[in-house]
Amino acid sequence: MQVHLLMKKGGPRPWFAALTTAFVLLAPALQARGQAIYPPGTPTLGAHYNVTQTKVQFRVWSSRAEAIHVYLYADRTGADEKMVVPLSKEPGADVFAVEVSVQDLTDKGVSGAIYYGYRAWGPNWPFKPAWTKGSSVGFVTDVDADGNRFNPNKLLIDPYAAEISHDPRTVDHPNGSDYASGPNHRTKDTGQVAPKGIVLKPLIADLGTRPQRPLREEVIYEVHPRGLTMLDDDVPDDERGTYAGAARKAEYLQALGVTAVEFLPVQEFDNDANDRMPRPNDQDYWGYSTIAFFAPDRRYAKDKTPGGPSREFQAMVKAFHERGLKVYLDVVYNHTGEGGLYGGNDTATTNILSFRGLDNRAYYELTKDNLFYYDNTGVNGNFNCANKAVRDLILDSLAYWSKVLGVDGFRFDLAPVLGNTLDHQRDDGQGFIFDKMPAENPLNRAVRELPARPAAGGEGVDLIAEPWAASGDGQQQGNFPSGWAEWNDRFRDTFRKSQNKLGVDDVTPADLAMRFAGSRDLYQDDGRKPWHSINGLVQHDGPTLRDLYSYNNNGRRAWDQGGDLKLQRQATRNGFLIPLVSIGVPMFCGGDEIYRTVNGNDNPYNLDDKPNYLDWSGKTTFKDHYDFCRRALSFRKVHPALRPAEYFEGNDHNGNGLKDVTWYRDDGNEPDNAYWQARDRRFLSYRIDGTEFGDPVRSIYVGYNGWQDAVDVTLPEPGQGLAWHRVSDTADWMESDGNFREPGREDRLTSRHYRMGRRSLLLLIEK
Repeated sequence: MQVHLLMKKGGPRPWFAALTTAFVLLAPALQARGQAIYPPGTPTLGAHYNVTQTKVQFRVWSSRAEAIHVYLYADRTGADEKMVVPLSKEPGADVFAVEVSVQDLTDKGVSGAIYYGYRAWGPNWPFKPAWTKGSSVGFVTDVDADGNRFNPNKLLIDPYAAEISHDPRTVDHPNGSDYASGPNHRTKDTGQVAPKGIVLKPLIADLGTRPQRPLREEVIYEVHPRGLTMLDDDVPDDERGTYAGAARKAEYLQALGVTAVEFLPVQEFDNDANDRMPRPNDQDYWGYSTIAFFAPDRRYAKDKTPGGPSREFQAMVKAFHERGLKVYLDVVYNHTGEGGLYGGNDTATTNILSFRGLDNRAYYELTKDNLFYYDNTGVNGNFNCANKAVRDLILDSLAYWSKVLGVDGFRFDLAPVLGNTLDHQRDDGQGFIFDKMPAENPLNRAVRELPARPAAGGEGVDLIAEPWAASGDGQQQGNFPSGWAEWNDRFRDTFRKSQNKLGVDDVTPADLAMRFAGSRDLYQDDGRKPWHSINGLVQHDGPTLRDLYSYNNNGRRAWDQGGDLKLQRQATRNGFLIPLVSIGVPMFCGGDEIYRTVNGNDNPYNLDDKPNYLDWSGKTTFKDHYDFCRRALSFRKVHPALRPAEYFEGNDHNGNGLKDVTWYRDDGNEPDNAYWQARDRRFLSYRIDGTEFGDPVRSIYVGYNGWQDAVDVTLPEPGQGLAWHRVSDTADWMESDGNFREPGREDRLTSRHYRMGRRSLLLLIEK
């Protein structure tokens, strides 16, 4: 239930008192039925109405501030504040709080949306009553020996703001240096231009029936929320690039066969100025520099009025839920959008937007002298994930997106930084120290508190780590705690090498088998399962699937197949099918199914323009490829043998075979140890026993020929009265015939001998 109290200057409407009384009487009944006024997941910090919506409470955390004032505005930009209220520090806590009467706000001219921001004072800039906006009264230094960077001339975004009014830079105000400290900027007042938090009414919404499938059942489609529909003629013009537009793709994605949509970051980041013309080269399109961890990005909303982005996001989630799709978010808690120092040894000059101006030393990981920032992300200072306040913010943010906005799972950018155990005072230049064990770190708290979805499915969220960072303790593949899945770079790199670098980089049959079978070497030792491996050949930060096989890039192990267009298409089919016939959770990028290209640009983070949007004409132009992908996804769905809950039984690739899976050489015999470790063997196949998993077929056979020449394969003997049926052969000879058979139309093979084309993959069923 949500009640909107319509206010006007001069007092409430005549019926207001009666409505308020009824609301107060109704509130206990709502709470008794579990329908809290502020939904579960709403944090205690931030700005909230009371249950009668007659007051607004502001609460903000800082362990080092001496004074904090809230500035209240009737307009989001271009105007001065209507009201200033000092906050008081709560006894025994590092929380500053105040309640403001809605009536007082109305009397001051704030009668619609309530916009607000904080100004804070501390040891490097103590509070002085004589201070005025744009002055240096009280100033001591931009940064002191304890790392404090308070500056009251900078209006600060509430770290818990549920929405913000706009970004620091806009088309009309593209200069970000106004937010800087330092001798050239410290007295620039940002009150009129800075983003403001917005006080929202309770966001209670119908989020539809949440899918509760086990993670092992998912197929993930990673896509940019704006790029998904910007060029889609089936989406109304005013909805393209928005949450509302994305909602219209739910039916398409369900029909395609994916089960979970993973959106690149939508937590508010600095992208409003992307629309400057001519297009600037400093655009942030991907969104990996968050400035407000609770706020849906307003630029992605059709409804940009206060509360509109949040409601529209909820409606989008419901649309996906109604089609049985989960919604995942890519979240970035390893650093923030405030950026780092302006450069060199200038420790004074850096932007002050939010966290830095409230408690720099608590929110960021500082070097031992407290002047510089550790940067193990490659994109500015580490968020201090060893500090309790930062950990609380991360968990509060995740709970809010899950419980209030309806998100079903999260992918964590550069997640090792979240396992940091070092708050301060490291002087070896290595930055954070990763440790997955402490119960209080965000990794383990997320498993307990959100909580992580049970293995068999049910309520909870799916937790997926990007298990590496740029430096320091950065590579933690396989080292995350129980309850966490991980992007598997070993899977990605093994198959990229096998497809594009075979004969240059070594890949043994044992390497291939380990990745095909769920990467037990990475996950089994700490009790995790094959579905904790997220398997993809491409992700957003690299070439598209098509470009991986159409351009040369040695660092990315991309190769243009010698310029042969048929081989490029064939390799792309292989790249799409390999994750689907491997054990683990497949992941693709938006547009892989329509043969998307970004013209070889493998790092288009700053390209908010047509070349980076999904070109939906590819569904027609490359219809054969689209049909291949759709059929391959359908095959995965109907064969549970490809989605086992446990690792295959048996010993590990020593030639004795496994119970659930048997491996074969091209001559039809099982590999011996020499074959497993050989670096000149280009073929491997495996047969999964379908009866072990309740599969509709007796067994599934996958053959992989990674070399440039064809190979003659001897297939295993089928069971009595059964035969092998070809579902797919990715080779170019079958391209004119679709490369993939619909169920019931598979090609029955009459011989155990099969000639596999160069660099191809063969999929058979025994029935």
